[in-house]
Amino acid sequence: MTETKNTRGHSFLFECFQIVSLCLVWYSSSAAGNVIIKELLNKFPFPLTVTLVQLLSIWILCIPLIRIWKVPPPEYLYQNRIYYFKVIIPLAIGKFLAQLSSHVSLWKVPISYAHTIKATMPLFTVFLSRLILHERQTLPVYLSLIPVVIGVIIATMTEISFNMTGLISALLSTFGFSLQNIYSKKSLKDIAIHHFILLSLLAKISCCLFIPFWFFYDGVDIYNNKKYHQHNLAMQVLFYLILDGILNFIHNVVAFTMISLVSPLSYSVANSTKRIVVISTSLLILQNPVTMTNIVGMSLALFGVMFYNKAKYDQRRAQHKEAILPLVRSEPALQPLNHDDLQSSHPASELTARHHQIPFESRPSISYENQTFKNV
Repeated sequence: MTETKNTRGHSFLFECFQIVSLCLVWYSSSAAGNVIIKELLNKFPFPLTVTLVQLLSIWILCIPLIRIWKVPPPEYLYQNRIYYFKVIIPLAIGKFLAQLSSHVSLWKVPISYAHTIKATMPLFTVFLSRLILHERQTLPVYLSLIPVVIGVIIATMTEISFNMTGLISALLSTFGFSLQNIYSKKSLKDIAIHHFILLSLLAKISCCLFIPFWFFYDGVDIYNNKKYHQHNLAMQVLFYLILDGILNFIHNVVAFTMISLVSPLSYSVANSTKRIVVISTSLLILQNPVTMTNIVGMSLALFGVMFYNKAKYDQRRAQHKEAILPLVRSEPALQPLNHDDLQSSHPASELTARHHQIPFESRPSISYENQTFKNV
C-alpha cells in the first residue's frame, strides 16, 4: 500500500515537473520569437518571407520529430483524398493568412499592443461558434467579453505608436486563428490524425501554395534591392530567419503537447499567462513607450480573457451534468420485494411453472412444502 502511494506521488511530481518545464520552454520560445521577429522586420520588412521561412522550418524539422516519435501515418487521409480538399487545404490557407497577418501587425505596431488586440479572440470565437456551430453561450460568458472589449478600446485610444494597418492586421489574424480553430473542431472530428502529422501537413501545403506568390511579390524586391546584397546585413538577416524558424517550431510543438497533457481550462489559463509574459518581456527588452492608462487597458483585456476561460469551464461542467441527469432520472426505482405479497399474489406452484416456462394449466398439482431441496 505504501509503495503504491509512493509510486503515485512520484508520478504526480513528475507530471507537475513536466508541465512546468513545458510552460517555461513555451513562454521563453514565444517571448524570444516575438522580440526577434520585431527586430527582424525592422531591418527586413518582408513579412511574407518571414512567414514562409517559419512554415518551411516546421515542415523540415517535423520530419525527424515524427520519425523519433514513431507517429503512425494517417491511413484515413490516404484512403479519403477528398479530405485534403475539404479540410486540410482550407486549414493550410487559413493558417498561412492568419500567420502572415500576425507578422504584419508585429511589423507595424509594438508587440504589447498587437498581443492586446489578440486578446479579443474570445469575442471572435463566441461569434463564429454561434454562426457556424449554432452554439449558445451562458450569460457569464457574454459578460466576460465586456472587460475584453473595454480594455482593448482603452489600449487603442492611448497607444502612442498606433497604426491602422497594424490594428486591422492584428484583428484579421485573431479572426483567422479563431476561424481555423472552430473549423478544425467542426471538420476534423472523424479524422484519425496525429497532431504532429497535421502540423507538418499544414506547413508543407502552405509552403507549396504560396511560394509562387512569394517569388513575384517579395523575391523580386529582395533581389533588386542592393541593400540586402551586403554581406554583413545578409548574414544577420539569415541568422535571424533561421533562429526565428527554430523558435517557432519549438513553440508549435510545445503548444500541441500542452493541449494533449492538460485540460482545456488549464491550457487557456497557460495561454493567457503566456500572453502576459510576452507583453512584459517586450516592454522590458524593447522599452516601448507606454502610459499608465495603456497598461490599465492591457490588464483589463487580459483579466477579461481569464474570466472568459472560467465562464467557459463552468458552462462545460453544467452541460456535462445536464447530459448525465436525464439518464439518472430515467432509471426506474427498484422497490424492495415483500415475500408475503409475492406468495399471496402468486402461489408457489405458479411461480415454479413460470420459472420452467411450462404452462401453469398443464402442470400437475404438486406440493413442495414437505420435500427437501434434493428431492425436488
